[in-house]
Amino acid sequence: MRIELAQLPCEDGHPEANLAVALAAIDRARPDSDLIVFPETFLSGFPTPQNVASIAEPVDGAAVSRLAAAARDKRLSIAIGLAEARDGRFFNTTVLLTPEGLALSYRKAHLWASDQGVFSAGDRIECCEWRGLQVGALICYDIEFPESARALATLGAEVLLVTDGNMDPYGPVHRRAIVARAMENQMYAVLVNRCGGGDGHQFPGESVVVDPFGEIVAECGARPEQRVVELDLSVLARARAAYDYRSERRIGLAGSVHQAEGGRRWFAIDGQSD
Repeated sequence: MRIELAQLPCEDGHPEANLAVALAAIDRARPDSDLIVFPETFLSGFPTPQNVASIAEPVDGAAVSRLAAAARDKRLSIAIGLAEARDGRFFNTTVLLTPEGLALSYRKAHLWASDQGVFSAGDRIECCEWRGLQVGALICYDIEFPESARALATLGAEVLLVTDGNMDPYGPVHRRAIVARAMENQMYAVLVNRCGGGDGHQFPGESVVVDPFGEIVAECGARPEQRVVELDLSVLARARAAYDYRSERRIGLAGSVHQAEGGRRWFAIDGQSD
């Protein structure tokens, strides 16, 4: 399986410019790539309480619809973050678009300081089937909580996609955490972080792919980069052959697993089941 890491800068509060950058990256993608992953809130940049209402849009809005069309035309799946508007509230959301349509829409559950007062927290961890694999998404601060990735493992996730917007001086935190999340859940982890400057911050990049043993498969530096990474899916079975943390753990998670028609599965954080 071939994945592209779109470690690119974006402009806070300028969705049209960011959409153009995303579409150009999709156009550059190799014809044999399966998936391209962008950073957190890449379409919108980081909103503020003052501008979030003007730059957020629903997941079936114009920008995501254009990306869905590009996914169909390119026969390429796309994971990308945006500020989502829904029923008068706003969410820090990552969508997974496939050539067949929207496969996953995940709302960030753990809100960082700059998210608070702008976004509402999501209430579930979600997983979907993609190309015969169970795939889940987390966003930035989520990965500092081991329970988030463990909830995805409980759902059967084999690949974890992390859209990241981690800034200096906190860059090393996610670089360390993602290795642990991959190893302790015996899954592939693909983290794509923002790079460049914005809103007074510097984003260090350092996107990375980690295999189910916790070994680094590929990593980026600090500069803009669109890196192609090959995943050896046979490593998943090898990592779980002698021991399986999911079945051998003795301490469970609070919450509950739910499944809807079509195979969509989620882990309800606060007992929500709809």
